[in-house]
Amino acid sequence: MVTIDMVWDAQAALKGVARKTPLENAPKLGENLYIKAENLQLTGSFKLRGAYNKIKSLTPDEASKGVIACSAGNHAQGIALSATKQGIHSVICMPAGAPISKVEATKGYGAEVVLVPGVYDDAAAEAARLAKEKGYTFAHPFNDPYVIAGQGTIGLEILEQLPDVEQVVCPIGGGGLISGVAFAIKSLRPNCRVIGVQAAAVGSMYESVKAGKITTVPDHDTIADGIHVLTPGDLTFAMCQKYVDEVVTVTEDEIAAAILALMETQKTVAEGAGATSVAACMFGKVDISKKKTVCVVSGGNMDVSMISRIITKGLVKSGRIAEIATNVVDKPGSLINLLQIVSKTGANIVNINHSREDERAEVGTCTVSMVLETRDKEHVKQIKNALRGKGYTLV
Repeated sequence: MVTIDMVWDAQAALKGVARKTPLENAPKLGENLYIKAENLQLTGSFKLRGAYNKIKSLTPDEASKGVIACSAGNHAQGIALSATKQGIHSVICMPAGAPISKVEATKGYGAEVVLVPGVYDDAAAEAARLAKEKGYTFAHPFNDPYVIAGQGTIGLEILEQLPDVEQVVCPIGGGGLISGVAFAIKSLRPNCRVIGVQAAAVGSMYESVKAGKITTVPDHDTIADGIHVLTPGDLTFAMCQKYVDEVVTVTEDEIAAAILALMETQKTVAEGAGATSVAACMFGKVDISKKKTVCVVSGGNMDVSMISRIITKGLVKSGRIAEIATNVVDKPGSLINLLQIVSKTGANIVNINHSREDERAEVGTCTVSMVLETRDKEHVKQIKNALRGKGYTLV
C-alpha cells in the first residue's frame, strides 16, 4: 500500500512546510553516533510530516466535512497545524492524561480538542465513533499509507545527509515512524540495518514481532507518552516484519538517563519517546561500535512539570546522585567522623538526615541517610568501599 513514489511525492508536498532537520555527530554519546533531530521539527515532532501528507491527500468533499484524529499529543499538533494551514476543521481526541502542554498546544494550532478518559486506545475508539457519527475523515496517527509515506521522508533525508549510514535506530509506538523510515531506507539502501526501540513498559510491537502476530500488551505508566500504544496497527506490523531488522526495549531509568545525556552533550531537549533511540545505544541494546549509526530523536515536546523529576531519575541512573545510609554510635563526634570520610572521597552532600527513631537503628545508635552528588557509578562504589573500610555497615 506504500510505494517509494508516495514517499518522494510526500517530500515534494512538504517543501516549505516541514523543516529539513539537522543530522549531527554526537561523539560524546558514541564514536559512531549521529542524531537526526526531529525534536527541532515544527510542532516539536516528526508527526507534522505524516499529518500534513494525509491532510493533503483529502478530496474536496472530505476536506469540507473536516478531519478527526486521536493522539497523545504529537500527531494531534501535526494534524491541527496541517488542517488549519489548509482551511480544514479538525477535531482531536486525546487521552485525558495527556500532558497539559500538548493539549494546549493542540488547541493553539486551531483544533477542537476532546479529552477521553483512559489511554490512546480509548481515544482511538472515541475518534472512530465520532467519525462515523459526524462524517469526519479519520486521520490515523500511524496505520495509514499517507501518514507512513510522510514519515518516510525522514529516511530520505538521512540518506541525503549521511550517505554512508550503516544503521538507523528509531522509536516505535504504533509503528508509523519506523515503517516509513525503514521502507524508504531499505528501498534505497537494503544493506542498512534498521532497529526499532520501545519502552519496555508498553512494548506492543516488540511483543508482536516476537510472537509473529499482533499482540495487545497490558497498560503501564511510561515517561515515553508519545509511544504509549498498546496495540500496533496491522499495516505497520506487516511493514515492521518485512523491513525492520530488530526491535529492542529500554527501561524508564534508561530513557531518563538518555534525556539527561542529550541535554548535557547535545544541548537539546528530547521527550521520553524521542530519547528511546539514544537510550538503546547508550545502554548496549544496540551495538554501535563498528557501524555508523543514526538515532532518530523523534520529538521534544517535554512537559516542563516533568523535567526536574526526569533529570533526577537520569542522575540516579548514571551515578551522579546516590543515597547512602549507615548506622553510627549515638555520641558526640560520631557524625563528624562519618562526614570527614565522605568529604575525602570528593562527594558533595546535598541532603542529610540523622534519626534515632529509624527502625534500622539499634539501641545506642542512630541512622544517618545522605544524598550525595557524585561523579559516576564508580565513584559511588569508592564511597561505599571507603565507609566499609572504616567499619561502617551500609543499611
